[in-house]
Amino acid sequence: MKPFQIGDAEIGGPQLFVLAGPCVVESADLCLSVAGRLKAACAVRGLPFVFKASYRKANRSSARSFEGLGMDEALAALARVKREIGVPVITDVHETGEVRAAAEVADALQIPAFLCRQSALLAAAAATGCAVNVKKGQFLSPHGMANVVEKLTLSGCERMMLTERGTTFGYGDLVVDMRSLVILSENGWPVVFDATHSLQSPGGAVTDGLREFAFPLMRAAVACGVDGLFFETHPDPDRAMSDAATQLPLDLAEAFLDDARRVREAVAGRDGPVPHAAGAKRRHG
Repeated sequence: MKPFQIGDAEIGGPQLFVLAGPCVVESADLCLSVAGRLKAACAVRGLPFVFKASYRKANRSSARSFEGLGMDEALAALARVKREIGVPVITDVHETGEVRAAAEVADALQIPAFLCRQSALLAAAAATGCAVNVKKGQFLSPHGMANVVEKLTLSGCERMMLTERGTTFGYGDLVVDMRSLVILSENGWPVVFDATHSLQSPGGAVTDGLREFAFPLMRAAVACGVDGLFFETHPDPDRAMSDAATQLPLDLAEAFLDDARRVREAVAGRDGPVPHAAGAKRRHG
């Protein structure tokens, strides 16, 4: 796996990289405040950081749920984060018609899990030249992501990440199969663990979740050798306008990063660099 850059953040290098921020752009002030705190926390720990916030949420559980401020205002807020905080930005895209405008601001584009097989959306994101992060669908096996990688590659994408965010387990729950992290890494691109969406209990009028499992699941994923961590964080998660049940309180972000770094260092301490899962031999049947 060859590391690459998103802005000044090294992706897939020796340090665990971080994609983090509030779920959605609620206001420019919120984004600037969270980005500033996360930048400082990651810098002290030597962790490459990319700020994440969605300019729009297109797959809300309820028609009454907040979808965003509007594309122009939300993208302007992300542009301010880049300019005033000095960090690269990643944001979700949901439709091909929005990709170009998002790419004019963002350094990386994210394909939501429900849309990970949408060929035209993948091709449009790849055509921008931005790095692309694809969330593995809750319905999709990790083996199926090889087809996603092929679509992006054939469309000219030269920088991509693959993110595990849990798999549908019956109705209204997700489970994280840590084997998925090994299988995803065999595609040769950096693997990310989404530590907060993996906690969701979807299916109701509002998506519920189990925030208390963020730390243990993150530790397990880092021990498996993931390259990066994704998490959503908010100063007051219970009042967040999206994913209130699973966003990490911003005051816990530093402890979260410290735990991640300790686990990574412990695993690396056994035999040098962090063992990477790519190339591991598996048997089926």
